[in-house]
Amino acid sequence: MMINRRFAVRLLLAALPAAGLVVSPAQAQDFQKFVPFLVDLPGWTGAKADGMAMQMPGASMVTATREYKKGNSTLSVQLISGAAAQGAVGGVQSGVKLETAEMHMYTATVDGFTVARTFQVSDKSGTVLVVLGPSAIFNVAFKGVPEDEAFGLAKRFDWKAIQAALPK
Repeated sequence: MMINRRFAVRLLLAALPAAGLVVSPAQAQDFQKFVPFLVDLPGWTGAKADGMAMQMPGASMVTATREYKKGNSTLSVQLISGAAAQGAVGGVQSGVKLETAEMHMYTATVDGFTVARTFQVSDKSGTVLVVLGPSAIFNVAFKGVPEDEAFGLAKRFDWKAIQAALPK
């Protein structure tokens, strides 16, 4: 089951004042610098990019997302920077490899980046997760798309430029 990201973000933002944490309007716009990297894809209809930036004592997080559709096929692109991405980075860098008749998952180095790929044969769904740094990932989730095509679409995004725009 996939969690609706917009709902999760709204829930998190609603809980922040109760926890004594505040997101200023300036911080909330920080994700906008990543929106230009969420490019149009030929043949796909892209929704308006969305995101959020949050800063609190000892932690920060920035997300930028965009959904794409082509017929019954979907693609969801997400950049996550901050504490929320650290767990995913650790899992990917462990070099997991799993293969069954129904699905596979593996990690490889692509253009200098550690990339984890998963694919479910039954519904042509999966993910391409690119490690951009110790606490930053670029993730492409897809459904109804052949694996090689999905990987080709993931490579249309400029991983190096996104990495360069991340906070140091």
